[in-house]
Amino acid sequence: MTTDDAITLEELAGARVGVVGAGRTGLAVIEALADLGARIHLFDSRQDAADSVSAPLERVTLGDDGAQADALGEDRPDVLVVSPGVPATGPFLTRARQEGIRVWSEIELAWRLQRATRPAVPWIVVTGTDGKTTTVGMLSAILSAAGLDAPAVGNIGSPTITTVLEGRADVMAVELSSFQLHTTRTLSPLAAACLNLAPDHLDWHGGLAAYGADKARIYARTRRAAVYNTADAATRAMVEQADVAEGCLAVGFTLAAPVLGQVGMVEDLMVDRALNPERRSAGLELACLADLAHLAPGAEAERLPAHVVADALAAAALALAHDSVASDPGAIARGLRAFAPGAHRLVTVAQGGGVTWIDDSKATNPHSAEAALASLPAGTGVWILGGDTKGASFDDLVRAVRPALRGVVVIGRDQRDVLAALRAQAPDLAVTRIPDGDGRSVMSGAVAAAAAMARPGDTVMLAPACASWDQFSSYAQRGDLFAASARALIQSRETP
Repeated sequence: MTTDDAITLEELAGARVGVVGAGRTGLAVIEALADLGARIHLFDSRQDAADSVSAPLERVTLGDDGAQADALGEDRPDVLVVSPGVPATGPFLTRARQEGIRVWSEIELAWRLQRATRPAVPWIVVTGTDGKTTTVGMLSAILSAAGLDAPAVGNIGSPTITTVLEGRADVMAVELSSFQLHTTRTLSPLAAACLNLAPDHLDWHGGLAAYGADKARIYARTRRAAVYNTADAATRAMVEQADVAEGCLAVGFTLAAPVLGQVGMVEDLMVDRALNPERRSAGLELACLADLAHLAPGAEAERLPAHVVADALAAAALALAHDSVASDPGAIARGLRAFAPGAHRLVTVAQGGGVTWIDDSKATNPHSAEAALASLPAGTGVWILGGDTKGASFDDLVRAVRPALRGVVVIGRDQRDVLAALRAQAPDLAVTRIPDGDGRSVMSGAVAAAAAMARPGDTVMLAPACASWDQFSSYAQRGDLFAASARALIQSRETP
């Protein structure tokens, strides 16, 4: 493939650019390219995709991956800007590689626009199998507490390219998926972190090695701080092998007491021994667990899930790379106190009869579900599990969380893999299966079954470890229906 620096924004004027996908991000990309004077060829699988495009299109190809790949061979654009949903191993990107066509993510185009319009605005970027959205939200809150306009973008909030074009941000807190990183080539962030690595989206990437390699791209050309998880050897290896800018520091975050080069915990205090000027002789106190208490079940700091604390440490380390936070480290505690968790990520949605109901519908893979359930006291969890498995294995997950559980409610159209793991790893555990149906009936059945299992002091947690697409329109709809069903059940029991 030709080098990615071979075409500049100026050269996009009159260039033939293929845009794959006319969703929210794709529409923003099309508008930006039209303003740059590009000749746009839209590729999409939906027959009505072009209806929502107001900018002029030179050509439109509507059809499946094969039809789009054929059209790509005929037209051969100068560059492609692809949506994250286009699989790396699919016929479209395979054909692009064969034809030697440059392929950019929306992030790549947005970064090039950033450099061309306001190059002094830094990006701080986050990836990982789990915790990205929480960490980026915390990072944005900390930077905002330091007086900066610091929107959270990428997989969260507005399309990154829209925020760049608005031109108001002082710094960007950017959540990046492995899909986006796969076709991002020139990004040079101020600070970067990969929070963790566990099997996910392997069908998209073609295997764990390819998935990890795309995650590792987050660190390329990082200028000030490459932040990694000391408990995840894969992330440390990524930093050790990364081609970072001269002077960039490797910064580990840890739930243990930090040594030199780390941010970690000393009793209930978050302490920096990586970026503060006195790090060789003393740690700098940044915040305490009380600043995160509102994120714990029942707002009890002692019930904070370990991964939430880890996310806060990562966000603090990233934020300290910015001069405004380095000069005002109190912004970290202020920002964490102000941070409101995103919907469907460990949100307490109902309480009644001594039972707490928690929506973690965003736990769409086993690694994320394990992190959530591990915070529960032994034998107090009723777990709602299942959905589109994406080819994942569940044996390790069930084995790890079995001590926390009282029972399990299984949803999902195809429950075979989940049920097999439960039989093999927790044969004595109470399990209720919910038959396939529409999303509303499935979730109301799951909530009723969970309520029948739960006892005062228990927690019912929706942490499906699976995608939602088999029975729901999105993980958001799945979480909303769970919350509504739980509240309705409690109300019906409390109404005389």
